[in-house]
Amino acid sequence: MIRVVNDPMTIAGRLRPVLLRLARELRREIHSLGVTGGQVSLLASIKHTPGITATELAERERVSAPGMSGQLVRLEAAQLIERTRASDRRRIGLYLTPEGEKVLKSVRNKRNAWLVARLEQLEPEEREDIERSIDALERLLGDE
Repeated sequence: MIRVVNDPMTIAGRLRPVLLRLARELRREIHSLGVTGGQVSLLASIKHTPGITATELAERERVSAPGMSGQLVRLEAAQLIERTRASDRRRIGLYLTPEGEKVLKSVRNKRNAWLVARLEQLEPEEREDIERSIDALERLLGDE
């Protein structure tokens, strides 16, 4: 079989399953911390935008308002986030608790350790190839 080089369709066909598998492996690393990948995503969004409202977070994460509400109830029950009413009393912002910060740090450390261990198994040239591809992958994601 002849493989076409630099063809977007060919690259997409090879890249998508690799990225999905990598994401799945990274998600598995955090199960011992008692949070899901989706919850980690919410915690990270709240950390990077303290005071974000539930509606804004739902829009950013592309989930329904009721779905977001359920997730936030679970995060609040686990004492990973808190809701704080703004001084005008109309807006309720979301903030990480110290425990939420701790969980995010643990997730980052655990995921990095897993990835570092695998990267160390590669040849230096392979690591260089991966490092060079990071900028292109970031551009592929755009402003998300």
